[in-house]
Amino acid sequence: MTLLMTTPRQPKSLIWAGLAVLLALAAAACSGSGGFEAGSLGAVEIGPGEAIQIRSVQTLSRSSDLGVPSQRAVALAAQDYGPIAGREVSAGAGLDSECSEAGGRAAAATAAGDPQVVGVIGPSCSVAATGLSPVVGAAGLVAISAAVVAPSLTSDLAGNPGADYNPGFYRVSNNVLYRALAVARFAYEELGLRRMAAIHDGDPYTSSTAAAFADSFGELGGQVDIFSIAKGDTDMVPVLTQAAATGPEGLFFPIFPEEGTHIVQQIGRVPGLEDVELLSAGSLQVSHFLAVPESEGVYFAGPETAFDGANAATGRTGDQITAAYRERHGEAPTSIYLPRAYDATTLLLWAIEQVAVTDGDTLYIDRQELRDALGGAAGFAGIAGTYTCDDFGDCGTGRVQITHHTDSAVTDPSQLPVVYRFSP
Repeated sequence: MTLLMTTPRQPKSLIWAGLAVLLALAAAACSGSGGFEAGSLGAVEIGPGEAIQIRSVQTLSRSSDLGVPSQRAVALAAQDYGPIAGREVSAGAGLDSECSEAGGRAAAATAAGDPQVVGVIGPSCSVAATGLSPVVGAAGLVAISAAVVAPSLTSDLAGNPGADYNPGFYRVSNNVLYRALAVARFAYEELGLRRMAAIHDGDPYTSSTAAAFADSFGELGGQVDIFSIAKGDTDMVPVLTQAAATGPEGLFFPIFPEEGTHIVQQIGRVPGLEDVELLSAGSLQVSHFLAVPESEGVYFAGPETAFDGANAATGRTGDQITAAYRERHGEAPTSIYLPRAYDATTLLLWAIEQVAVTDGDTLYIDRQELRDALGGAAGFAGIAGTYTCDDFGDCGTGRVQITHHTDSAVTDPSQLPVVYRFSP
């Protein structure tokens, strides 16, 4: 089914009349004299006085600048959304994916081990999603990420599922194929670059981003040489020396702060790289990296950071949730994913509300119907854009912006000046 929600609601009110009638009929059918009957994946049963349980899986240790704002956004969104069918929503304690496959698998197993957990928000990293997605899929759960981008988790955007695709996994973040094309066009058409080097650390996000960029840049007429490092590497001079030998005009390094910081701090030691243009992506667009003096001059390709709309489920704007975040936590968000994590949470809660059925004193949430609701969501207006989910769980807008970091005194990633915009 296709479910539409395009305008901000007054709490629990602005749902299309036709949809409300259909849902009421469905609820009546399920709660008649025969009682509720669960579908093929079973249902979550929530007894009298019990809360609806969701969980947040983010990177809270490694690259915590990415995960902590998203973790906090889940709590903020759940509070703003309010009760569903008279039941409070509880996000429980945040689960740390550690930005690793094993961490994602362990966090998903923890969530799936609680029979009352309905869905998961996260994770923050594609590599963690490769561990989380199969566990979520097998358990009949749903997961919605605000940040992961690897094509393998959804599709190649041409109708073919990715190697790591599992039913039940969705994302409001953009498939990296859009980002790669945006960076390629910007580098080739705006910066006039023709030969580039790219560095990845071997995980699904960084390697797929580098490869997709090389393909897109090559189609435009440019050339890219790809090099790799390992997570945890600190000495970047060897790989930078290899890159310098190819004579690049630019370096694209869509990696994480732990390694990216060493690259910008050491690139000046390598002859031949003194004047290269530096381009990266959203994984480095975080406060700690922006504060590094050597990060000045880097271009970042990531999702949009300025928003005019409001979230359809809560009516809250980007300015309002940022202000609430500052008031609650005493600081600005350290990543650009706060609005998307907020949107992902409200999209999950909205879908839960569509399929929740009360039978006597028990609230039932059918797992397959919840997947169907998310998969059929079309035109859900969030703070960060309007989301429509395809058959493989890609719900993002595809829009990309490129910002330019010129002053390390500016550490709020949302305040970097936009120099290029891409829309599919």
